[in-house]
Amino acid sequence: MALFKRIKNIVTADLHEALDKCENPMAMLQQHLREMDQQVAKAEKALAGQFYLEKRYEILQEEAEATVAKRARQAELAVAKGDDAVAKIALQEKIAEEAKLQMLKEQATLTKENTAKLVEQIEKLKAEYQDFQFKKLELESRVHAARSIKQGQEMLSAFKFEGTSKGLAGAREYVYKLEAEAKAGEHFHQVAITPSVSPSFQAEVEKQFEALKQQRAE
Repeated sequence: MALFKRIKNIVTADLHEALDKCENPMAMLQQHLREMDQQVAKAEKALAGQFYLEKRYEILQEEAEATVAKRARQAELAVAKGDDAVAKIALQEKIAEEAKLQMLKEQATLTKENTAKLVEQIEKLKAEYQDFQFKKLELESRVHAARSIKQGQEMLSAFKFEGTSKGLAGAREYVYKLEAEAKAGEHFHQVAITPSVSPSFQAEVEKQFEALKQQRAE
């Protein structure tokens, strides 16, 4: 059916070839998806029309069958009454209605066959639509991953490793300086808390110190 020709072309097309040829491939895939969605909607609308025809033929058949039965009874009654003319007219209408009924049955059968084919085609179309959606999602994921990797590579390429080394060296020197200052401060603190004798009092202090020691020894 012409209704599905374009969809078939879209679904069976080589996606990678499309990506190479179009300027914005992901946008093109999205457009294809929208077109497929529209065609699915049209197909479902056509299917609704088929279901309507089936129901309509069913009603017409019931009406025709009722008319055939009615004309048959009329013919029987007319014959019973001896009214041959009325009986023949009733039979004529019965025969015509039977022909109509036969035609309705044939059309109903054909309609049901077409409906079944349309249902099958729609199911295939929906399966292809879902497959296309999956392929599109897969490609989008790959595009996102590739862009992320490329962006990371560009960031690494733009990073100045030489400057980084200098920065680390400068930071290391700064740490060394702080550590040296801390060590010097610690030494000064130790010296500051250790008691010491002034040189100007050294001789007298030593003299009295020795005297104290001698006194304690006695």
